Amino acid sequence: MGVSILTLISSNLGYPRIGERREWKRALESFWNGNISESSLEETLKDIRLLNLKKQKEKGIDLIPVGDFSLYDHVLDTAFMFGYIPSRFQHMEPTSLKTYFAMARGSDEAEAMEMTKWFNTNYHYIVPELENKTPALVKNRLLELFQEAKNELNIEAKPVLLGPITFLKLAKQYDQHDFHKHLSALIPVYVQLLTELAQAGAKWVQIDEPILVQELDDSSIPLFKEVYDAFHKALPSLNIILQTYFESITHYQEIVSLPVAAIGLDFVHDHGVNLSNIKTLGFPKDKILAAGLIDGRNIWKASLVSKAKEIDDLAQYVDIDRLIIQPSCSLLHVPVTVQNEQSLPSILKNALSFADEKLDEVNELAQYAKGKRTIDDLKQYDRSYTDFIHSSFRTNEKVQEATKNIGAYPTKRLDYTERQKLHKKRWNLPILPTTTIGSFPQTKEIRQIRLKWRKGEYTNEQYESVINNEIKKWIDIQEQLGLDVFVHGEFERTDMVEFFGEKLNGIAVTNNGWVQSYGSRCVRPPIIYGDVAFDQPMTVKESVYAQSLTSKPVKGMLTGPVTILNWSFVRNDIDRISVLRQLALAIREEVLALEKNGIGMIQVDEPALREGLPLKQSKQKEYIEGAAEAFKLATSSVRPETQIHTHMCYSQFEDIMEAIDDLDADVISIESSRSHGELVHAFETYQYKREIGLGVYDIHSPRIPSVEEMAKNIDRALAVLDVRQFWVNPDCGLKTRSVDETISALKVMVEAAKTYREKITAAQI
Repeated sequence: MGVSILTLISSNLGYPRIGERREWKRALESFWNGNISESSLEETLKDIRLLNLKKQKEKGIDLIPVGDFSLYDHVLDTAFMFGYIPSRFQHMEPTSLKTYFAMARGSDEAEAMEMTKWFNTNYHYIVPELENKTPALVKNRLLELFQEAKNELNIEAKPVLLGPITFLKLAKQYDQHDFHKHLSALIPVYVQLLTELAQAGAKWVQIDEPILVQELDDSSIPLFKEVYDAFHKALPSLNIILQTYFESITHYQEIVSLPVAAIGLDFVHDHGVNLSNIKTLGFPKDKILAAGLIDGRNIWKASLVSKAKEIDDLAQYVDIDRLIIQPSCSLLHVPVTVQNEQSLPSILKNALSFADEKLDEVNELAQYAKGKRTIDDLKQYDRSYTDFIHSSFRTNEKVQEATKNIGAYPTKRLDYTERQKLHKKRWNLPILPTTTIGSFPQTKEIRQIRLKWRKGEYTNEQYESVINNEIKKWIDIQEQLGLDVFVHGEFERTDMVEFFGEKLNGIAVTNNGWVQSYGSRCVRPPIIYGDVAFDQPMTVKESVYAQSLTSKPVKGMLTGPVTILNWSFVRNDIDRISVLRQLALAIREEVLALEKNGIGMIQVDEPALREGLPLKQSKQKEYIEGAAEAFKLATSSVRPETQIHTHMCYSQFEDIMEAIDDLDADVISIESSRSHGELVHAFETYQYKREIGLGVYDIHSPRIPSVEEMAKNIDRALAVLDVRQFWVNPDCGLKTRSVDETISALKVMVEAAKTYREKITAAQI
């Protein structure tokens, strides 16, 4: 069940796929647009993949992962590899890229699969659909990647795959009573895959089971024993690392007793529980501990002196020759390298650690564990971060005073039923009012002009003129389409969080700090390094200009404090609730500035509300209360007749309906088209009284839905919602869609809403 003496001491769980300059994204989108061939795509992706492996080898990493690289998503890879192709794609070739991308993005013939958040991160995975399929190893992708690393770079890599229980727990379209039936069918397929890897020379395999950090009931534990007993029986000489991350594991004693060579634990985000369990309950003498000591989710340099002391502490309970040093989770969640950042203040840049730098930290700690580094050596590394945390440029005394007196700011508005009367009188909207979520297409031309403006090739006046022309064009388009509530389009914004990160004090933005969000969509999370403060109005000019062009209401568009927090890299020297309150007070100032300038509908988006939810249910109440408080801090100072909107993205909302209600927003839109029926079901059991838009079509897919499809989604919602509550809108912003796709889909949406209005009016006559 493992090696007697461990000769490998450093490992990585996963590396960013996107390339230093997002070469991966550009290759994928060029292929989707028909600009490069499949062979050219494969050649480019292979180059990126091999470079990633080579860099990790040069960084001194002993266990280098393969299988972490994906063309879209690693959960989709698992489903595709095992033949879980939904029936609506069965007419397509089961191993082709066309089928793979159709499952992720949709096609002319079939809707895309559902997408949702990967645990409590901002990464989205494609939700597997099991139906009644019998799994089979259609193509051993991991074997091909293992052989590629060996043949091209002489690297004996560590294949990484998602574990069967986590895979099934994340899937949909099966009765929970059938879970064991699906698992029993999947176990021999995993055994076949692992056998082929072992026969090819693989000595180590990492099997990710992050579901173990959630609060599983006792009935789940025998399932893990069944799975890993089967793996060990079939492959007793294969070294399996059972890997967990994002929190402490539940059922510690049972899990560390499973017949695997190593247990991977997160010692960064476990709140000290994993270490406490080891101290009080011990760790098996016949196993290796893969210790996640370097933070794989945030970008601050580690204190290597502190981490060395953790190694010394662990070594009292786990023999040093049975210890692997590694990040806490895959480095997928951080940018590639700090080296490409040229515009950050040096004191801040020197305190940062992205993926490449984290591998250096892993190697330094491994060298310390081997006796090749001293504490004094590590102190030298720590100096730049120590200088940063004591720097005065992080501190704003006015902000600190405001957060101490947080109770002085209102968090309660006039009762909703009274506000609703004022809103109906002010806006006089039709039933099933139509609107969009906020952004319109960011064309290549707009992005190029913004880049030239940043380089100084466009003056501020020239750039503002371009933005105003784009706003006017889309106000006219919205008039022609017949929408009821308009938006200005957000053409001045690169990203809904990054834009505010550039405007607020205490936050920095990067040049190349990209991370994958979903598919080829990459974002640059801002860095909250100090006290956050409002400086001057950020969105008023564009909103007021747009409103001047039409008699229809134009929503002011802001990003909420919870989303800015959850989609940023956050300072780690104070608690997150304190940072959240600072953000709420800053956004409050912008809300009031919009209202003062005549904007009567203000949308404060919180797409990331749920993803910050702690994985342990026992810790969720505090987060939910803090998130609701922050939203109300930002929005409760407006007059009763001002209508507050919000928007939320792909997540399971059913279990936080009460928290959503507690936000006290007048109108909420929820991204739900890929799981419309499941979300609507939540309203059958929870009586939601405010107004709501459940996205009637999926903006992440290029396909244009029919009037009948959208009408079906409206019809399903109105089965549980009053027609006077329901808004008709896409399920997210339209920034990533083309102009033609956007106009075509919105035409269909408006037609579907009008058809439904006529139907309702006729029924009332």
